[in-house]
Amino acid sequence: MLTIDIRTARRFILGKQGLWPGRRWQGIQGTEQAIREIEYLQLDPLQIIARSQDIMLYGRVLDYTPGQWEEVTYQQRKFFDWGGWLAARPMDELPHWRVVMRRERDNHGRIHSMGHEHAEAVAEMRDILRERGTVSNRDFKMATRKRTQSYRGRKDSSLALYYLWRIGEVMTHHRENFERVYALTEAVAPAHLIRESDEAETDRFLFDKEISFAGLSRLNRTAQAYFNGVPSDGAAPIRDTLLANGNIIEVKVEGWRAVHYALGSDLETLQDLSAGRVPKAWTPIETNTTEEVVFLAPLDPVSARGRAKVLFDFDYVWEVYKPVDKRKFGYYTLPVLWDDRLVARFDSKLDRETNTFVILGFWLEDEALGKNEAFAEALARGFARFVTFLGADKLDAAAIGEPLLRRRITA
Repeated sequence: MLTIDIRTARRFILGKQGLWPGRRWQGIQGTEQAIREIEYLQLDPLQIIARSQDIMLYGRVLDYTPGQWEEVTYQQRKFFDWGGWLAARPMDELPHWRVVMRRERDNHGRIHSMGHEHAEAVAEMRDILRERGTVSNRDFKMATRKRTQSYRGRKDSSLALYYLWRIGEVMTHHRENFERVYALTEAVAPAHLIRESDEAETDRFLFDKEISFAGLSRLNRTAQAYFNGVPSDGAAPIRDTLLANGNIIEVKVEGWRAVHYALGSDLETLQDLSAGRVPKAWTPIETNTTEEVVFLAPLDPVSARGRAKVLFDFDYVWEVYKPVDKRKFGYYTLPVLWDDRLVARFDSKLDRETNTFVILGFWLEDEALGKNEAFAEALARGFARFVTFLGADKLDAAAIGEPLLRRRITA
């Protein structure tokens, strides 16, 4: 078993996700590389300053502009979106995911019940898709449809289309203002990928993908990229086989109780980091995170769902769904990554009338950073790039209380 300290664990997880020591991908080709490397690009419709998935890629890809993930997904067809936990996934993984889709169809769970309860609407949507080619939920007026109480849709047509998407009969052809436009799978995916992988091969794939996504994983059933349909009594034997073959390794992080797992192919990287070396493949193209801070998306896997506390001792909760009087910081607060630590957070908005990026609040973890020249310079560079990414004309930093930081940001 390999034992590492918390700083090595932190750098490993940040590096696996392309956030440390700096951006190592660039442009549209780099966008494709980044989505592949991070394993899952979680998608979210909410747009306050930019959507979470765009902010994720801004922090990993030099010269990234909002919407480039859609270009490589829906125009180039390098990826497809799918799942109750919605994420863009590499198109060449489709045969594995079609096993999971079939499990959702056949297992007597929520998706199976949805198809059974709305069987008539499902058959109708199949026929309409064959006739029209593409269909969206907006094509069906509420007044003409049977109403439903599901959080997945208020019309039977919406649930029928969602069901067909979840079981793999249809895929997202493209999106309009983030709303899915559906098409039959054969109109979206290459014919040679519309097949199922071997069941055992798929289960091993799901293990590998979960571990690679997390960097270090406990392989517990509550993991975000959970084992889709792998029987509970089948997980341990698969894990043990992967361990015996060296496909995965056990890692003990000092201060953490549970043993974690990493890919066997990452052993050399972990050893390099433990020795204070940066893997050559992680060399940044331009600046590093010490020279320029990066802002993390609300759903970034390195900090979301309590991971910020474990990795960085940084309490972070996305407060967008909290009532206003229950929010401690703000509606759309983003963590600030400097070197390999989360050192601050800020809430902001994009005033679209004046095209001004407005900082609504800024909070340091350590007040001494407010007088730190190196941090002030790194923060100014980070905000300058972020304003460009957002396409804003101006930055309003009046809410930043530290004079040095405010001056540098607005200089």
